[in-house]
Amino acid sequence: MKAGSFRLDEETKAKMGRYKDVNGNEAIRDTIERRMEIEEGLRGGIDKKRALKASEDMKRLRSKSSGRWSGVEEIRRWRERY
Repeated sequence: MKAGSFRLDEETKAKMGRYKDVNGNEAIRDTIERRMEIEEGLRGGIDKKRALKASEDMKRLRSKSSGRWSGVEEIRRWRERY
């Protein structure tokens, strides 16, 4: 599949010209591939089903604490300790 062309502003072109070892096409291709990995949930091994279950578990646990426990405060306490 052939992709479209890209236009770069003059400032970006000038910056790229300073780095002869940078292949613009390769840089664009790598950036698009990384973005697609993120969108597809592959980067970092994100499993949407597990993430949703974890979110539901957090909501359930939060409701049990009746507002007495704050995750933010707990994180701050641990950061200060170590």
